[in-house]
Amino acid sequence: MFNSIHKFTLVVGLTAGLLSCGDDHNDTGTEFAPNMYNSVGYEPMTQLQGDTNKINPYGMNMRLPVAGTVSRKKYTGADSIQQAFLAQELLAKTVPNDSLSYSAALLKNPLAATPENIEAGKLQYERFCQHCHGEGGKGDGLVAKQYKGVPVYSSDALKDVNDGHIYHVITHGKGRMWPHGSQISSENRWKIVLYVHELQKQ
Repeated sequence: MFNSIHKFTLVVGLTAGLLSCGDDHNDTGTEFAPNMYNSVGYEPMTQLQGDTNKINPYGMNMRLPVAGTVSRKKYTGADSIQQAFLAQELLAKTVPNDSLSYSAALLKNPLAATPENIEAGKLQYERFCQHCHGEGGKGDGLVAKQYKGVPVYSSDALKDVNDGHIYHVITHGKGRMWPHGSQISSENRWKIVLYVHELQKQ
């Protein structure tokens, strides 16, 4: 038998259940445990209505950019080697993985083709590329003998590919070549580009 306490509990439960439902599919209903739905920490890319962030001005979860910073898409400074390198690096990061032609048209090697940079590029090539592409870029490395389809740099098809093309392929891969952007630093990738140009001349 239900006593009055049981009846009261049942009525409250049914009422709460009905109040938590609604016709609006975008309405989650009454949140009985809001911390389960919304993180206690301030999420930088979200701004929930009613947030009371007392750290940032105007209760914003995301701070304003630091004074003097420049959007990567609007960066045009090239007063020095460091700025030129940064400009190309930021530009390269905006190019989608599947936009090889875009990279070929926009990216220029910020490093000069000095003997030191070319020699450094050769060292990186020997570490990361030679096992497939071969010592002279002929596509005859030890791996290439088992892993067919490695291109020859001095072939008619590749002897004229430019800085941006080579950098993009090293970074994102192409065909059967896997991407090496996570294994080789950006600066060393540009140095490899310089050395590949030397192989193209052979």
